[in-house]
Amino acid sequence: MRIRISFCFALIYACLLGSAAHAQKLPPIEPPKPMPTKTANANLRVTTTEVLVPTLVEKKGGGIIYGLKAGDFVLEDDGVRQKIRVQEEMDTAPVALVVAVELGGASVLEFNKLAKMGPLLDVFLADPRSRVALVGFDSVPHLIQDYTHNEDEVNGELQQLQPGNGGAAILDTVNYGVTLLETQPKEFRRILLLISEERDHGSKHTKPAQLVEKIGGSDVLVLSVSFSPALAELGHDVKDNGDDRTLNMVSALAMILEAFKKNVTKEVAQMSGGEYTSFVGDKRFETRVLAAARDARNRYLITFSPSDPTPGLHTIKVRTAEDYGARIVARANYWMESQPGSQ
Repeated sequence: MRIRISFCFALIYACLLGSAAHAQKLPPIEPPKPMPTKTANANLRVTTTEVLVPTLVEKKGGGIIYGLKAGDFVLEDDGVRQKIRVQEEMDTAPVALVVAVELGGASVLEFNKLAKMGPLLDVFLADPRSRVALVGFDSVPHLIQDYTHNEDEVNGELQQLQPGNGGAAILDTVNYGVTLLETQPKEFRRILLLISEERDHGSKHTKPAQLVEKIGGSDVLVLSVSFSPALAELGHDVKDNGDDRTLNMVSALAMILEAFKKNVTKEVAQMSGGEYTSFVGDKRFETRVLAAARDARNRYLITFSPSDPTPGLHTIKVRTAEDYGARIVARANYWMESQPGSQ
């Protein structure tokens, strides 16, 4: 049965990527600048590793529910309850942050807000070991400021952003940002803060199925803040870690790829366990960024060793054993690679 499922998954995955073979070959995206330190590439693509699931438990009226233990959580991997461990303290690791800002299209109208964002990064950089890099993108992502703890360096770059072309290569940029974060020490909490419109326009190097695997195989937390005039989008869209996705891997992948067409920024945030929100106006923007920073740090660190090593996309659901009426945010998926020597 596992061989049949794996064959079906491989067939559908190949079809999704098939169209890429006919695309015009373009020069590769500018690679991220590596940091001078040698660090392990700590991701989730090894079958023997523990899966890290940072989990936010927020009261209905706001505020974090503290003091929960392993027995207070239920975590299911493809519908099967897992044995979990919960770190006693909240997330206190230093942060490696990549801020990716859109420079193309209508984003020029948001430059005045981005120019004021520097002081908002203090929440991420509270630990003296924490660091931030700045990426800009239109049809191509590029590194504006390499990793630094100096807020003024980033702030200076934010105040002199230049308009790009009409592109918004979000898929390429998320892939680029995750790669840049994976150069950082494994003990750092890796966060990608994506500030952009909601839909991809012009990615040439990263297909949706490739990004699903990239996000699913990484411990990067994606926080998406989108500029959208639609009032319906102003409320928080991530209510409970998922949307009753089917436990079938192929169906889960198909649903994610379809969601990418509607709002890729929301989907990558949900997959990673991050959060998605949108804003209108300067105050809204500041509030959203500060909330994203706060929520990224106030998380329980849940880990588990998957009981099922089936390769491919796995769906995670986290809930509390007792119903507190809380909002729970945790990663929705991870990617399991084949074991060495498996067929």
